[in-house]
Amino acid sequence: MAGHVISRAALGTNGPSGPRETKRFKLSVVIPCYNEERTLPTIIERVLAIRDESLDVEIVVVDDHSNDGGYRIAREIASREARVTAIRQDRNRGKGAALRTGFRHATGDFVAVQDADLEYDPRDLKRLLGPLIAGDADVVIGSRFRSAEASRVLYFWHFLGNQFLTLLSNMFTDLNLTDMETCYKVFRREIIQSIDLKENRFGFEPEIVAKVAQMRLRVFEMGISYRGRTYEEGKKIGVKDGFRALYCIFRYNGHKAPWPIQMLVYLAIGTIAAGVNLVVFWAALLVGLDVIPSAVVAFGVAALANYVLCILVLFRHRARWSSVMELIVFWAAVVLIGSIDVGITYYLTEASVGPLAAKVVATAVCFVLNFAARRWIVFPEPASGPWRPQVS
Repeated sequence: MAGHVISRAALGTNGPSGPRETKRFKLSVVIPCYNEERTLPTIIERVLAIRDESLDVEIVVVDDHSNDGGYRIAREIASREARVTAIRQDRNRGKGAALRTGFRHATGDFVAVQDADLEYDPRDLKRLLGPLIAGDADVVIGSRFRSAEASRVLYFWHFLGNQFLTLLSNMFTDLNLTDMETCYKVFRREIIQSIDLKENRFGFEPEIVAKVAQMRLRVFEMGISYRGRTYEEGKKIGVKDGFRALYCIFRYNGHKAPWPIQMLVYLAIGTIAAGVNLVVFWAALLVGLDVIPSAVVAFGVAALANYVLCILVLFRHRARWSSVMELIVFWAAVVLIGSIDVGITYYLTEASVGPLAAKVVATAVCFVLNFAARRWIVFPEPASGPWRPQVS
């Protein structure tokens, strides 16, 4: 649960009195903060500075249970600036969890993410708002790799990893982003508040891109400036976050990815399950089981591994079946397709086809049948549709 809320901006949308009435928009900027006392005052000042006659700003600082003076600084600023709200998490949860808290407190027409360091320039947020204010976009993403502005030159392997993750994400979402991992993402408020977010750390980035893609929103991308910092200067993202991002791409996109991509992922799952089959079969023989019982046990364990991996990285548990019925349907498909495998192998060998060639043909046919059964029968997913606002 979030901690004490110090203050909240109580802003209207009325412009100055006079014969001319200017439409005034409000941007909520959520700043997740962990041990950023050195840069936090500057970034808050820079965000507030983007206000003008047509744009008001509220800032929601979510301190992720820092052990420096960051929350004290945010609280002091909030006590004298009505547009700033300071919130403290009850324990350290991660960037994604802090953003969820911040999004719940946002009241503007649009919501943006701003890191507490100085890598991103808030002046770019005004440009990113353009397609949203014009009504052309639902989400605008800032790309560090499309900009003509100055960008600091830093880590090659970070860049390469970012490009790989962006490419993989694009393959699953069918978007053509150039920078999936960027901080700068700006949303219409009703959209970001309608998305059920799960990730607590930096997995927020691939998760939000996946869910935006599945809602079939109008997504724009614009170049932004970037002044990255080094680890000595406080950079926090690491190798384990890269692996988590990889998992999140599979986890949140797999069930809605184009079917050729799903088939490739299922090929990897099938390969792992086959490896489990061989290992368990060998282990069962070592403990003294006969060949047939060992094969049955190994087959059952491999099929269970296949089922678990399908849920974890490819198909989600949102099918029409209850959990018990789903398992029954799954095992029925396994038995049926296993019988087809045996039958194809038997008849091909009877037709003078070599045993190895017969088994290869049977395996290929049953791979396609297994994938089809899991995608359309065991784990069926409702079709995606464009997002529509809820009517109360």
